[in-house]
Amino acid sequence: MSEQFPGGVLDLLDAAGGRPVFEHAGRTVSGAELLATVRRVTHGLRTYGVGPGEGVALLLGVSPEAFAAVVAAHVVGARVVGVRPGLTERQQRHLLADTAFEITDRTAGRGGDRSGRVLVLDDLLSAVADDGVRPEVSARPQDVARLIHTSGSTGVPKACVQTYAAMTAAWTLRPAAWPPAVRELAARLDRFLVFGTLASQVMMEYGLLTLAAGGTLVTAERPDFPDSIARYRATASVITVARLTKLVANQRESPQDLGSLRALMVSGSPLEPGRLREAAEVLGPVVFHGYGQTETGMISMATPQDVPGSLGVPPVDLEVRDASGRPVPPGTDGELFVRTPAQSAGYWREPALTAEVYVDGWVRTRDLGRLDTEGRLWLTGRTRDVIIVNANLYYAGPVERLLATHPSVAEAYVVAVPDDDTGEAVHAFVVPAPGHVPDLGELRALVTANLEEANTPTRLTLIQEVPLTPAGKPDKQRLVPDDDVTGTAGP
Repeated sequence: MSEQFPGGVLDLLDAAGGRPVFEHAGRTVSGAELLATVRRVTHGLRTYGVGPGEGVALLLGVSPEAFAAVVAAHVVGARVVGVRPGLTERQQRHLLADTAFEITDRTAGRGGDRSGRVLVLDDLLSAVADDGVRPEVSARPQDVARLIHTSGSTGVPKACVQTYAAMTAAWTLRPAAWPPAVRELAARLDRFLVFGTLASQVMMEYGLLTLAAGGTLVTAERPDFPDSIARYRATASVITVARLTKLVANQRESPQDLGSLRALMVSGSPLEPGRLREAAEVLGPVVFHGYGQTETGMISMATPQDVPGSLGVPPVDLEVRDASGRPVPPGTDGELFVRTPAQSAGYWREPALTAEVYVDGWVRTRDLGRLDTEGRLWLTGRTRDVIIVNANLYYAGPVERLLATHPSVAEAYVVAVPDDDTGEAVHAFVVPAPGHVPDLGELRALVTANLEEANTPTRLTLIQEVPLTPAGKPDKQRLVPDDDVTGTAGP
């Protein structure tokens, strides 16, 4: 494999030759054809003056041409920013602020009026003829390869800086370096269903993994599960917890033939053990639960054989540390610090935040968890997801996990609300398990019996589903109205 990214992608497509690597809108595209498209887009970008260090925003769908545009932008050494659907106008302006070029396809649309140069894929492809010569990779190891933005659930997304050296160090394109869980997943990626945008970090990296595993990328205009799986005979796809819940409910009510399905990769938010067991009952052993961060990439992944609730054995350097920064023994909760081969180098133009999170080569995840005696990882909460009761700090995670163990509860979410007596108090929102109506008194008693009294919710609200951010993560900020008025029970 070529040493510098994206040389490994070019090698992969060259080796694929006449093998189908993409199915899109009735077309089947071979590795050789996709490589030719990469060459044409690369030549087109250079014709327009795009080169090393240039900021390029990608507003793209999931076509073979979109894939080629992502790869070509890296071939010329650009600083790439992916713009995903669903962002607010303010968030999109923030992402586009430092880019000189935008690459778009006709289905993705413009990112707003700008004086910069907007390059349409059709124009790039027609700018020059394909000369059949492998394009020279202009990327330099320490150049910024891409700015990967966080979900933006707390406002404007933060940009994580990933260098070309870090992308080269990633294991995705190197089967010999695949961790055991990824190796098991790769064997199921015969037909990987892609949707949304290939400018997405998650979608593109699973796409590259699929190609490295010898599979085919199959596109869907939108992720209509289970219809898309059945229609395209997909063996694998990415799914959020909310979509997985709906898929399971749909299959219970009106089953479709999902005999092709072998893997669903859940990421973005925790998957409660009860939800996982229900999914396994309905769909079979197909759920892989990944844990990672924008800052680090994948940290760990649970296979269908792992203990429900755990995240498997991390294949990266991981330490659980106490409040003073010292590692703690197995079975002890603490904050997770990790080192991964492809981790980002910091936050774009935010030195203070970089110094807080990137510590002596480690990334401070600000997640709480523990390692058991067999090395399995268990998440227990977020360091910033807290309630301060009578000046004492309590984490929301333990309350949420405890509530979710009750047989009448499918999901639980805890937030802090103002309280005249204690400063803040716990407000719990629960999604009922199918066919159940939770008894609010029972849930309060459960918390009181197992945790400190300050953790007991002063309010409990039944909800049908949790609101989501544009990235598909639970958005707890939207649960409580500004005036904190609810129609639910108190003590």
